[in-house]
Amino acid sequence: MKKQKDIITRGAEMPAVALEQTILAAERAKQRIPGGKVVKKTEDYWHMLGPGLTTGASDDDPSGIVTYSQTGARYGFNFLWLAVFTFPLMATVQEMCARIGLVTGRGLAGNIRLHFNKKILYLCTTLLFAANAINIGANLGAMAKAMQLFNPHLNFTMLVVGFTILSLLLQIFTPYVRYAKYLKWLALVLLSYVFSTLLAHLDWSSVLHHAIVPTITFNKDTAILVCAILGTTISPYLFFWQTSQEVEEQILQGKTTVRERGMATSKADVRSMRIDVWSGMFLSNLVMFFIIAACAALLHANGITNITSAAQAAEALRPFAGDASYFLFAVGIIGTGLLAIPVLAGSSSYALAESFRWKEGLYRNLAQARAFYGVIIISMLVGLSINFIGIDPINALIYAAVANGLVAPIVLALIVLLGSNRLLMGRWVNKKSTTAIGWLVTAIMAAAGIVAIISLV
Repeated sequence: MKKQKDIITRGAEMPAVALEQTILAAERAKQRIPGGKVVKKTEDYWHMLGPGLTTGASDDDPSGIVTYSQTGARYGFNFLWLAVFTFPLMATVQEMCARIGLVTGRGLAGNIRLHFNKKILYLCTTLLFAANAINIGANLGAMAKAMQLFNPHLNFTMLVVGFTILSLLLQIFTPYVRYAKYLKWLALVLLSYVFSTLLAHLDWSSVLHHAIVPTITFNKDTAILVCAILGTTISPYLFFWQTSQEVEEQILQGKTTVRERGMATSKADVRSMRIDVWSGMFLSNLVMFFIIAACAALLHANGITNITSAAQAAEALRPFAGDASYFLFAVGIIGTGLLAIPVLAGSSSYALAESFRWKEGLYRNLAQARAFYGVIIISMLVGLSINFIGIDPINALIYAAVANGLVAPIVLALIVLLGSNRLLMGRWVNKKSTTAIGWLVTAIMAAAGIVAIISLV
């Protein structure tokens, strides 16, 4: 009580954002008791969720929805097992990223700059920026098309511009402590895909069988599809965002310098981070699972095998799943777009700012980090322009997939090396099993990138 009164007393002398951050830090501190043990309350689990939840949820953006919808529509349940297979791989990589941010107090690009050749970093961040800008454009277009599902008379141009402005205003002028809460709640919109599928009354015995028993066919089309799924699920922008968000969370707790953030990391901190990350990745792959299942049971079974947009997937489902599923699917497209776009733009900005040692962080305002927010603005404007320069959306996503295919194996290798560096990570260095999984994912993504590039030649 005395601590809360002290905070309130100082409130008149503190800026609003600083006061909000201090109160949040105090609330989090109350959740812990001496000895690093976590108080067991029903709300504890929700409080533990944060960067991991929003990172995992952002992975199911409208471009990802297209990939998963096409997978189910074209191949039925055959590739449903990929949702199960990729879950531990994705979660292990994201946990490594989160642990690096938590232990070092720096973002991923900042750590790469200190420990590896800067030319590698510049190449990766350049390709990351290009791929993210293309994805932002595709997502803005998908959100506009989804809005037209509710009212076909709405103007596409006005919708795309409107979503761009809305996203920029939220990213630039909303204090991070409040914005992080918005993203966290927005992640729950993904449950609309779960509900829309449950309303479709699927044959769950067949669904579960294909989820457990892999169906593998070898040809060019399926190879490209698997590469697309891997590229959509294990994406470089998630690595940079996850690491930087762990740093942002530490700053909210009052650790404003790298030295303070780099001090001993407690078991409670790592435990909370792991719960957060694995929960977020589980939600991401659960949604992937349900989208593939719904499109397989309703579209593939009825001869609809070609889906080229998220809005088309929603329209195609309507005759078979009903209006409720249709509207839930459409709402999901808009919600995931609002969640994913700031993650895409923000990950580019974190990577470039840390590479060139600019002031960075969403906890700063525009005047304090002009270059950081400048990258976000440019990313959004490039994405917006893609909708009006005649580039086919599907081709744009292919180009983005190629860029990600080039970046992902390189960045993954650096992540594994950083996580395995005992001098850097101390007691939280990778376990042998974690390192092995990390190198396995790196090899898989390298193979997927090669296949994707060869398919375009």
